[in-house]
This record gives sequence, structure tokens and C-alpha cells, in this order.
Amino acid sequence: MGIQNRRERERADRYRLIVDTARELAETEGWDAVTIRKLADRIEYSQPVLYSHFAGKRAIVTAVALDGINEAAAVLHRARTAAPDESTALAAVARAYTDFAAENPAVYDAMFVLPTDLTFGDGAPEPLRNAFTELVTTFAPFAAETDVETLTETIWSTLHGLATLERNNRLRPGHRQERLTILQKWLETSRNTATD
Repeated sequence: MGIQNRRERERADRYRLIVDTARELAETEGWDAVTIRKLADRIEYSQPVLYSHFAGKRAIVTAVALDGINEAAAVLHRARTAAPDESTALAAVARAYTDFAAENPAVYDAMFVLPTDLTFGDGAPEPLRNAFTELVTTFAPFAAETDVETLTETIWSTLHGLATLERNNRLRPGHRQERLTILQKWLETSRNTATD
């Protein structure tokens, strides 16, 4: 058992090293720089060793995406649960989401831009369901008569659009908070209108 456990630990450590190195390389040089050859050179293992863990670059991007989704879910959870009320939670989660995207551009691309092996919606893996649940919990108080998951997908799409457009210099710089405030006011007004 001891040798088997050691081999499993070494395999898990190599897996983690590959994912962490890919993420670091993507954040510093972009995803185009992430190749099996370059990763093998960086971590000082042969390319066949990398292929024993991952079928190719897409599988590595998927692993980085899952890590990022887990991290984002934790960030969103902290933002939501630290807020004293629903409106403040909405603002905090929206800010946390866009900040995460801005601070982790390569990871964000792995999560929501690059092709991966992830399934969204029905059949999504647990990390995706957990992250989506954080968003649903945040936006549910504003759903009124609207299906809460559809509302969540719509707001998530809006946040994704804001994060992506801002990062690609398609929006005026320095107006993120103003945009998020507009989104918050719109949701609060929609909720109040629906309850009148």
C-alpha cells in the first residue's frame, strides 16, 4: 500500500504542477504560449508524462477553468455572505465577479471564453453548479415573477459582457462601478415594479 500511495501522491503532485504552470504561463504570456512542449520544458518532465495526465491543451484549459470556477465561487460566496442585505449583496457579488475577471484574465478566458470539455447547464460538474448556485442565491430576491435561473443567466451574461468588453478596451475606462450601480438599480426597480 505504501508504494501505491506514494505513486498516487506523486501523480497528484505532477497534475497540480502542470495545471499551476499552465495557469502561470497563460497569465504572463497568454494562452497561445501554453503548449505541451513548453510545459514539459518548464516542469522538467517529458511530453509523454504530460500526455499521461492530459489528452492535450484543451484538457489542461479545462483543468484551469475548473480551478478558476472553484475560486470564483468562493469569492462570490464571501461577497454575498458578508453583505448585510440583498441589495448590498447584489452590488458586492457583481463587483466581486468583475474584479475576479479583471484580476485573472487568462483563468477567466479558460472559464468562459476558450473551448473546454466542460458541460454547462444540465449535467454540469459540481464546481459549475456551486458557482451558479451562488449567483442564483444572490439574484433570487430580485426575480419576482421571473424564473430565477433565467434571470440569473441573464444577469450573468450581462456581467460577463461587462467584464469582457472592459478587459478588451471596448468600454470607457474608469466607469465599472457606475455600470454596476445601474445594473443594481435596474434590478431593484424591476423587483419593486413587479411587486406593486
